Amino acid sequence: MIETSGIDHIVLHVADISRAKKFYRDILGMSVYRENERQVFLHAGSQGVALFLSSAPATAGSDLNHLALNVASGEYESLKAELENNGVAVSGRPGDDRCIYFQDPDGHRLQLMFRK
Repeated sequence: MIETSGIDHIVLHVADISRAKKFYRDILGMSVYRENERQVFLHAGSQGVALFLSSAPATAGSDLNHLALNVASGEYESLKAELENNGVAVSGRPGDDRCIYFQDPDGHRLQLMFRK
């Protein structure tokens, strides 16, 4: 039996590689570890997110419903405000201060998770 130890990376298809890289690096604080003109690989802690340039949107059944990211530090209200100050529309669950939902520039649904 194969024993896996975690996820190396997930792939998100994007229409504009520079715009997506800027969003994930500058707003979400990920660090680039490899890139070329069609792909950017970023670290989110010990996990990876790969952005692949694609002219066709993902089709039903091959796309993720959403990507949930753990938050290393910060409070709900301050991180929500930081996203909004960067022009990102934010939503959440009423009465639940453990997560923030939003979309990246390509429409992927993202979630920030707060551990208590």
